[in-house]
Amino acid sequence: MDPLASVLQRALPTGSSVSVRWKEANGGMVASDCGDVQVSLRDTADALIGGAAGGQPDPHRFGLAWTTRDGTPVVIAALLSEPLAEQSLTAWSSMAQRVVESYIATARAHARAEQLEKSERLQQALYEIADLSGSDLEMAEMLRRIHAVVGGLMYAENFYIVLYDDASDAFRFLYFADRIDTFVADPTQEISASESPNSLTMALLHHGEPVQGSSDEVRKQLGLEFDERHGPDSRDWLGVPMRRDDRVCGAIVVQSYDREETYGEEERALLSFVAQHILTALDRHQAREELERRVEERTQALQQSNRHLQAEIIERHRAEQLQRALFRIAELSMTSETLEQFYAKVHEVVGELLYARNFYIALVSEDGEWLEFPYSIDERDPRRETRRLSAGLTEYVLRNGLPLLADRTQVDLLQARGAARSHGTLAHFWLGVPLMRDDDVVGVIAVQSYSPDVVFTPRDQELLTFVAHHISSGLARKQAQDRLVAAHAELEQRVQARTHELARANSELMEQIGERTRAEEQLTHQARHDALTGLPNRAQLLDRLADAIARARREPSRHFAVLFLDLDRFKLVNDSVGHSAGDELLVEAGRRIVSAVRGGDSVARLGGDEFAVLVQEIDGLDAAEELAQRILTALGQPCWIGGREVFPSASLGIALWHPRYETGAELLRDSDAAMYRAKASGRDRWAVFDEDMREQAGQILDLEADLRRAINGEGFVAFYQPIVRLADRQVIGHEALLRWRHERRGLLLPSEFIGVGEHSGLIEEVDWIMYRQVAEQLAKGGPGYISMNVSPRHFRASDFADRLLRLVEDSGADPQRLRIEITEVALLDDVPRALRTLQQLRGHGIMAQLDDFGTGYSALSYLHRFPIECLKIDQSFVAGLTGDSRPESVAVVRAIQALAGTLGIHTIGEGVETEEQRTALRELGCAHGQGYLFGRPAEAMAAVAGTAGVAH
Repeated sequence: MDPLASVLQRALPTGSSVSVRWKEANGGMVASDCGDVQVSLRDTADALIGGAAGGQPDPHRFGLAWTTRDGTPVVIAALLSEPLAEQSLTAWSSMAQRVVESYIATARAHARAEQLEKSERLQQALYEIADLSGSDLEMAEMLRRIHAVVGGLMYAENFYIVLYDDASDAFRFLYFADRIDTFVADPTQEISASESPNSLTMALLHHGEPVQGSSDEVRKQLGLEFDERHGPDSRDWLGVPMRRDDRVCGAIVVQSYDREETYGEEERALLSFVAQHILTALDRHQAREELERRVEERTQALQQSNRHLQAEIIERHRAEQLQRALFRIAELSMTSETLEQFYAKVHEVVGELLYARNFYIALVSEDGEWLEFPYSIDERDPRRETRRLSAGLTEYVLRNGLPLLADRTQVDLLQARGAARSHGTLAHFWLGVPLMRDDDVVGVIAVQSYSPDVVFTPRDQELLTFVAHHISSGLARKQAQDRLVAAHAELEQRVQARTHELARANSELMEQIGERTRAEEQLTHQARHDALTGLPNRAQLLDRLADAIARARREPSRHFAVLFLDLDRFKLVNDSVGHSAGDELLVEAGRRIVSAVRGGDSVARLGGDEFAVLVQEIDGLDAAEELAQRILTALGQPCWIGGREVFPSASLGIALWHPRYETGAELLRDSDAAMYRAKASGRDRWAVFDEDMREQAGQILDLEADLRRAINGEGFVAFYQPIVRLADRQVIGHEALLRWRHERRGLLLPSEFIGVGEHSGLIEEVDWIMYRQVAEQLAKGGPGYISMNVSPRHFRASDFADRLLRLVEDSGADPQRLRIEITEVALLDDVPRALRTLQQLRGHGIMAQLDDFGTGYSALSYLHRFPIECLKIDQSFVAGLTGDSRPESVAVVRAIQALAGTLGIHTIGEGVETEEQRTALRELGCAHGQGYLFGRPAEAMAAVAGTAGVAH
């Protein structure tokens, strides 16, 4: 017995029957019958809901039809066991209407709550799948956990995933779980179509669309024969393909052996949606494993190469090589063309005598103040910069005029005594000998080793000291020779370089002329067309508008119009399915607009999601409006973008030609203004620019001029609204709110000028004026904190945190008394940057509060990552605590409180206006609140130690 009809039947004489009908917004019919309902009574109810007449009067039959306030058609048909008095029947009818409307409202609230719960479960499942794809889990464990996630959304005890290669027409089981089928899947084994001609899985992959039903029904649908090799039949089988672009690359299957109709359209849509996220997770996991494998291979190769290099220690017959080395050094001073070549050759000679992979020559500058490194080759420090003489190892040799052979321990002892310290990478062994000229030390030759296996001996020191004497002599001769020929060599080099440049320029001249011509043609096309859609761009459209204006002035009978179009909710497409999908939507929108206009009209993309149409040769406004509607109709057709069906819409503004227009930019400006009027009226419509808009545009220009003047004056002030403890109304802090004291219009709220400020870019300066006022207020001291709103535009600036901290420091304010209020959008625009900014501010004592919480759609999954101190419950939910939407608002606030308690943060209820709302918030666990109940915004702050009173 249906509860609704039963309630109505109990108020009628015993033995009566009641039938209720109403239509939902989707066209579905809902029925409720009670008692021994006859077919004729149901027919009567169906006829009434369909609008038919009730037939001949009958004291035993009663029919009532009405439409609720939300437009729901409702009928009640009753079969009375005995006639009722008219007064009783009227009273029963009034009661029945109230009961039915209350029942419908309750049923819909339950349905919305269930839908919200399903959406939250699906969102959480997708987050878990995304987290698993980026984890370090093995593939098998990751797939097992994905299976568990799908099992939380639907019945999925029997579940498997396959990957498909369309080139070889074969698939392999990546994951298989089944409580009846004993099949053991091998993820590496491929199963070709020829091996399994009657496989449901292979047929699903070929079919490329979701399939649902019993095993027998699916075989009939896909044209297969029964084959016992493919496991037991199921009573309900659901398979969906996984797609990468337009290619089927795998499938997910769930099945039930016990129940029929386990899966329906909802499960099919849900599994199809989840399948694409699982495919993304698999792709990310496989890409990470492949990268790790390549890194490991490269690391091993580098380690092997390093071991080979370290193993190359060659013993030299130093005695035999010494004479040859000295002769070569003497010869180099005469044959080397440059000092650089001389140094390099000397390095080669030394390398034949001892280990000199890390070698440098240091010379004292002419003024005796600097240490220069004309030659240096080193594994760890590729470049040695000239430095002022200090206490380095090289300077130690210069001061003492004696060689130094030291290992790491000896270097540490020198540093401990303050005698010398190492510059650059610390070596295991260091050997340096002085370069002498006459009796003066003019430089140092040094070699060093970074490996404990390469050791310098006293014999190496003697050898290098002996060689250094000959190097000093050769260096002196070479420097003298170079000074004589330096000027001639430099002049010759410049002449040769210039001659070479001229010859090359002459040889390439003709080729450059051709390339420049082609480049100019390409640049001309690029400069006048949009790179993404290929449509004319703003510059080309303005040229065509100039031509149209000139023709209209020459021939006054010729008229034209400009249509300015902006896609609705385009940012939502970018945020949900990615920028590449957004580009697809822009290309498709451009194609549809072109298909809707006439042959002589011009379609241009102005940038972002904005398009414009130059409509030539029109008779009047009616023709422009007809074309606008045709464009909106063409755009409104559904399309598939990024694997998701999208229903685009646009807002469109129309500006007709008038002799007052001087330039095409003015026409674009007015059509743009009309477009914003259409968007403000509800989107997916058009509007025509008229004189009211022109007057409004003038007012906006005046307001922008006033705004610029107010920035240079003192027109902006901060008002403070108290934030209290709900238990005892104790004021714990204030929220700073921006106000403009206009010289003519008085005190203005942000809603009256914020749009002009954002459009002109002046709002950033206004915000920083307010931030400075808040910092100055904090600098005055006192208990309690002040919170201020920070827009996403400010928050995503790379220097926001540094700039705010400087402002607080310069004003002498206590940063621990400052709070910033940000929205979920500010967090999710750039998660890494937002996290760095919040952590930097928190490190200096500035805490963050999340404003308007609950109105977004994705911050729940990210909230635990951010150092948030408080959630501010949006005033729409607080207002709903005492109205018809109380159940929904209570559920949302309770969920926010549970989330805040789990994360260890507190909450503030916004917009508290009644004692009933205050009581409801306290009962739900919210400890703090703000609103007109406790105080309106004012220039003077409430006493933090006092109690806020009731505002009137």
